[in-house]
Order: sequence, then structure tokens, then C-alpha cells
Amino acid sequence: MGSDNNNKQFYKDYYLAVGECNPQGEMPLSLLMTRIIEVATFHANSWGAGYARLIQDNQVWVLTRVTIELNAYPKVNTNYRLTTWIEDYNRHFSLRNMRLDDADGNPLGYVRTVWMVIDLNTRASVDMSQLSYMRDNVSDRPCPIEPQTHLRPIQQGHAVDYTFGYVDCDFNRHVNTVRYLSHLMNLFDMDCYDHYFIRRMEISFIKETHYGETAQFVIDGSDPMDSRMSITVDGTDHVRARFLWQERP
Repeated sequence: MGSDNNNKQFYKDYYLAVGECNPQGEMPLSLLMTRIIEVATFHANSWGAGYARLIQDNQVWVLTRVTIELNAYPKVNTNYRLTTWIEDYNRHFSLRNMRLDDADGNPLGYVRTVWMVIDLNTRASVDMSQLSYMRDNVSDRPCPIEPQTHLRPIQQGHAVDYTFGYVDCDFNRHVNTVRYLSHLMNLFDMDCYDHYFIRRMEISFIKETHYGETAQFVIDGSDPMDSRMSITVDGTDHVRARFLWQERP
């Protein structure tokens, strides 16, 4: 892994092993989500703004939105690179982008993420205008994919109940980002993934969900190529998501 001279961009190289692949022999979207969080963490750590530094003030980074748009996924037994940079920030949010490349340096797709810093005691957002390192590390590198659309509540759809258990939770003792995505992906069967891939994914994390809570996974399947979903607890949306599908070659 490495960064440019002024630390505004950071990259890490990976190898996709057999045990990490999905049934189609590709990187699963859930693994890409894990890598996105890893690379963002490595970059923040490199300029002293990662978990080890923020926790001293009882603060942590929280991922609030992710948009992924890919033309293809890394294949089994191949190398790939994830590069990240900060596009902008304001008092409440940091806009972090990424590019996914294959082993030859060709872009497979791009990622847009939105982060915030919260106080662990109050769970309220922290004013990031006080964090001078944010201003110093903004990059002018472009990201060609559109920002996330406004994900609206689902009015009608099919619902599946699920009670979150131990393996769904992380060290913050709430449901892990990757587990949300994995459960949403399980709403679709093997035949769907054999014939189509998720070209664009949008997900918005609205409210924390905890161990033992039962959620309704609601899906609006009125457009088979544009699936809209929500994870709802007691009538309140905790997560909203959208999958745009594309037929496999």
C-alpha cells in the first residue's frame, strides 16, 4: 500500500483468493464493502485521523452513504487495487471517493462514500470544521460517477423478517455495515446472480440497529432491473438501498 507525496491519495493492492469469491467466481459486493472501509481507515490512519486518534476524544468515524458503480468485478486469482481520496468536506460530512482497478491498472469502477464523526457519548455529529487535517488533504481528483440519488421510503413491497444476532454486530455493538449489505443481497436468488450483476449499488445508513432487534427487509420489485429496498424496525427505516442490475455478457 502507498500514497502520493502529499498524502492526498492512498492505495492498497489485494489478491482475490478462491475462498473470498462468490459463486460466479468474482469478488462479492460485500467483500468490496469491507475493502472500502479498510482502505478509508488506512488512509485516515496515515495522517493521524484514524480510530486510534479519534477515540482519545471519544469520537469515531461513521459511514453514512455508499454508492458503487462497476463495469466488472475482480475475478478469482487476480490482483486488484483500490485507491482513495477526499473530494470535499463540510461541518458534518466528509466526501471520500475510490477507484477500483484490475491488475493492469484498468478501471473497473468507482465508489462514492459519505462519512461523519460522532461523539460516542451523545451519538451526535462532531463539527469537522475544527479538523484542520481535512482541509490539508482534499484532492482535486475527479470521480466520474453520479452522487447517490435520494432514496425514498418504500410504499409497497414484499417483506421478510430477520432478527439480528451476534455475528451481525461489530465492536460498537450495533449491526455491521457489511452484514446489512449481505442480508440485502440474500433477498435475490442464485438464478438472478447467474444472469445479472449489480452494476450500481446505493445504500444509506439512517439509524443504528442492535442485537436482538427484528427488522423487516422490504423490497419493491416493481422494476426488475431497479430494485429498491429498506430495512425497517418498528415502522422506522434504518437502512435504504437500491440495486441497479445489468445482464451478464
